[in-house]
Amino acid sequence: MNSSGDLRVSDAEREPVIQRLQGAYAEGRLDEDEFDMRVQLAITAKTRNELGAVTRDLAPVPVPPPGKPVSETGEDRMLAAAAHAVAVPTLFVGPLVLMLVSGKRSEYVRRQAAEAVNFQLTLLLLTIVTFGIGGVVYAVAWVLSAVAAVFALTGQTFRYPWILRLVK
Repeated sequence: MNSSGDLRVSDAEREPVIQRLQGAYAEGRLDEDEFDMRVQLAITAKTRNELGAVTRDLAPVPVPPPGKPVSETGEDRMLAAAAHAVAVPTLFVGPLVLMLVSGKRSEYVRRQAAEAVNFQLTLLLLTIVTFGIGGVVYAVAWVLSAVAAVFALTGQTFRYPWILRLVK
């Protein structure tokens, strides 16, 4: 009987190995030539043993246990809430600035700020298309922005309903 290391691998099994190699290259653990060589080995690997040999000497990537999301820090929650709240007086500009500045440090802040930017851009487009009549919707926007800020403060993800998601 074959061991599991002799089993053939699929493209789906090769992809995380290639991503790990990209991470090691970005961290400076591999130079360009070694990175290229290892990616080629990963692409052409036939068995799990061959695929495992490509990353065997690299430190494992810490993976959070399934079902347990990475908890955001208090600062992340405050910045995410601020992205929603600052949208009321600044429209999309405030959340966009927060997304560009703090989004690099925290994926949670980036996602919440992008959601606020998308919401404000949708409202702006609605107002322009309806020649200003859509501006009445801004009263609802203040309430939704407050609700989104509370969600962000508690570490939950808030998704505005019925918006164009132009910024990913």
